[in-house]
Amino acid sequence: MTTADDDPLPELPELTELTEPTEPFEGLLRFIRDSRGFDFTGYKRSSLIRRIRKRMSDIGVDEYIDYRDRLEADSGEFLELFNTILINVTSFFRDPDAWSYLQRELLPELVGELDDEEEIRVWSAGCSTGQEAYSLAMMFSEVLGIEACVKRVKIYGTDVDDDALRVARAAVYPQKALDVMDTELRAKYFSQLGAGFAFRSDLRRQVIFGRHDITRDAPISRLNLLACRNTLMYFNIEAQSQILDRFYFALRPGGFLFLGKAEMLLSDGERFDVDNPRQRIFRRRAGDVHPLYQPAIRLEATAGLAEVRHAGRQRQLRDLAYEGWPHAVVVIDANGNTVLANRAARTLFGLTPQDVGRPFRDLEMSYRPLELRSFIEGVHQTRHSEQINAVRWHKPGENTEYLDVLIQPVLSPEGAALGVILTFTDATKVTTLQLQAKRDREALDTAHEELQSTNEELETTNEELQSSIEELETTNEELQSTNEELETTNEELSSGNEELETMNEELRTRTTELDETRQFLEGVLASITAGVVVLDGDEQVQAWNKGSEDLWGLRAEEVVGHLWSELDIGLPTERLKDLITRSAAPGGAPVRVDAINRRGKSIVCSVRGAPMSGLRGGVVLLMEDVTGMMEDVTGQ
Repeated sequence: MTTADDDPLPELPELTELTEPTEPFEGLLRFIRDSRGFDFTGYKRSSLIRRIRKRMSDIGVDEYIDYRDRLEADSGEFLELFNTILINVTSFFRDPDAWSYLQRELLPELVGELDDEEEIRVWSAGCSTGQEAYSLAMMFSEVLGIEACVKRVKIYGTDVDDDALRVARAAVYPQKALDVMDTELRAKYFSQLGAGFAFRSDLRRQVIFGRHDITRDAPISRLNLLACRNTLMYFNIEAQSQILDRFYFALRPGGFLFLGKAEMLLSDGERFDVDNPRQRIFRRRAGDVHPLYQPAIRLEATAGLAEVRHAGRQRQLRDLAYEGWPHAVVVIDANGNTVLANRAARTLFGLTPQDVGRPFRDLEMSYRPLELRSFIEGVHQTRHSEQINAVRWHKPGENTEYLDVLIQPVLSPEGAALGVILTFTDATKVTTLQLQAKRDREALDTAHEELQSTNEELETTNEELQSSIEELETTNEELQSTNEELETTNEELSSGNEELETMNEELRTRTTELDETRQFLEGVLASITAGVVVLDGDEQVQAWNKGSEDLWGLRAEEVVGHLWSELDIGLPTERLKDLITRSAAPGGAPVRVDAINRRGKSIVCSVRGAPMSGLRGGVVLLMEDVTGMMEDVTGQ
């Protein structure tokens, strides 16, 4: 776990900017969905904005529209963005207490309820790089034995990140990933393969990996155990509800749902029992599956076509239900235009197809039988529904009718006003009966005053209790949401810390290589008995070997960084300027000059120059005392 000092996240704009989606941001999400098929609209906006802004900061982009242009110009940037958003923080047996409970209590109970030969189906949703799926395989092997596990257990691992799935399919992990396991378990299930460790092949064949989006794709069915840990917390409440619908369908009655430590089922007691709240383990109640989930959808090659047909049937069902709804329904957008009107509304108010799309204020129904425009404006301002009961409507030549009018605001998940829905319910019979009942009640009011008072007191008490319960539920949901946000941030910090550790390892390796190279070069220079001097393009001394120290009496630290022409040595450096100039190109002849060595003795010094590779304008000078050689030549 990282600390605040290790926080790898860059400096980001103020919190209000990060938590309030803008139209450019929503446009970026739509572009990503249309271009690559990744639909992030169900993700929590605070986390999603934070991760996208992190990637934008990494490449120096400030505006969403500019980042969209970057994606259009560089398709490889999509991969970097998805790797930033999809935080692949996982490990073997993550949260050891939960896995210990799983092996000790849950799996024996699960296995004990099945026949000896019955298949066991398990799904690891959001499996990342596969550690969780292989952890489940090891747990079942420990409970059933390896041979029975290979024969009976089928584990499906799914994720939306293709890169993570490639790692999972390879089933080879570094030593560091296996450090969380004890030595015996590691030796039993892993064998060394090159620099990594491979999961045993017989169990590996029982784990099937595939790309799957839990918010959109058809769920795997007939499951005994479904593990989806620290994944739901990235989605908003609406997306979480849709995912849990799929999970409920996927599990057999009595099947277990295994969530992460930051996730809870706060209001789904009708479908799931709590098996162990501390370890976040729940059990599907027996009951009928919702009709929309009746078809036996499987995650196979034909699942895509079946899901499309199923989705088409659902859309058709919704359209027919809306059109055939017995109450008149009219939908008005935020600009005041009429966008939908079902058959009952068209019949009641005499609307034609041409009226759909017209401004609502231009329609007669906007002011008759009730002035609706002021109510609609009030609903837009308050964001609360408004109901007007028993609106009297007398159409010429017809009996008087009464309508109940409900005006409901339509809000986006972020709270933006999209329009209103008008629902007109025929309340003629009810209102007539109510008027008659009112006349009857007036004769009985005196006798029922005490009873009415008691009823009012009971209703007040009940409302107060209900209000207290709702406040407690709201507080619990807020705490759960905060916990999910903290866990999300923690995983982001863990991911960044791992990146920094990898960079540190690379830097240490490069530093070691540079030290070895430097020692090697120093050794080469020290082994040369002649004097060696390296000058840069400005004729400053860059290297001075031991042969030079012995020849002229100056140590390297006294000359490195000084100009060659300024050195106070017994060598007439001004006579070597032409040699240095010629040495910038290879092939120059040596020059012999009279000099005085460090002992004050006159010598003949041979100086040879050569260009220094890798140092622009640099020169290497090789200086040798050839006095003895000259005397030999003279003597001869």
